[in-house]
Amino acid sequence: MAYFNILSLDGGGIRGLLSCRLLERLDRLSPGYLDKVNLFAGTSTGGILALGLAAGLTPAEIGDLYQKDGVKIFAKNLWDKVGDIDRLYYPDYKNFALEEALKRRFGDMRLGDLKKKVLISSFRLDSGKVTKMGVRSWKPKFFQNFEDDPSDCDEKVVDVAMRTSAAPTYFPVYQGFTDGGVVANNPSMCAVAQALDKKTGKQELDNVTVLSIGTGVLPKYVESANENWGYLQWAPHLITILIDGVAGVADYQCKQVLGPRYMRLDVLFDRDIGMDNVDEMPYLVQLADQKEIDATKEWLSTYYGEKVS
Repeated sequence: MAYFNILSLDGGGIRGLLSCRLLERLDRLSPGYLDKVNLFAGTSTGGILALGLAAGLTPAEIGDLYQKDGVKIFAKNLWDKVGDIDRLYYPDYKNFALEEALKRRFGDMRLGDLKKKVLISSFRLDSGKVTKMGVRSWKPKFFQNFEDDPSDCDEKVVDVAMRTSAAPTYFPVYQGFTDGGVVANNPSMCAVAQALDKKTGKQELDNVTVLSIGTGVLPKYVESANENWGYLQWAPHLITILIDGVAGVADYQCKQVLGPRYMRLDVLFDRDIGMDNVDEMPYLVQLADQKEIDATKEWLSTYYGEKVS
């Protein structure tokens, strides 16, 4: 049986290097499995990775973006070096280095030029017009290149990559969009919905598989039962809670809906790795190389129709 295979890629900043390395290892175990992916879904750094894979780049080639350009993308300015004085008013980083790195790899390519289908999440801060509900409001946006109307085939790959990765507090808003992680840091279930859509994916549920790749997990908790917190106490936790929470929801939904046709591959950290912590790139590679992936190898053998060595 030929399945409709979805590869879903989480957000996570520089930790996308871990995802690249895991995909690279899987490619050595099952050469050509990426050719059997029908839909690449991604958010933030995972959105960049999804776009690159759909354009025909290898995981190693996309990982090169992190290795060669990561330090420039997450470069600290003078104020950052002496303290966090400006963080209350400005994002941590400019987005020029990221945009230039993307342009070098994608040029003027548009979503319609990609070799494979994609679904890339973002969040539009202003609809710009009255929506179907009769209001003007912010809303999630999922960029896709299925040919059925409405399609985003004319959108530039670089613009979509910048929109999905404009992480709040890290990068400026880009063209009215902010990071897709605020709505779907794990876009697995969104991709399933796209696959089942009668106008686009046109699939039956029993025909859909999802391989979901994370960017690492650090167990966190608040050791309290009855805190009476306000904004100042909650502020340092809100973005992490939001991102981890929505990712966990998607994981639960896919497990319940797809059963064994869903596979989640992620790595447990033994220390906190920030989305901008470029000094930890060697550690990310090490963790990815040490991760046990036999179960994922067998899963690919079952659902991608190819026995792996």
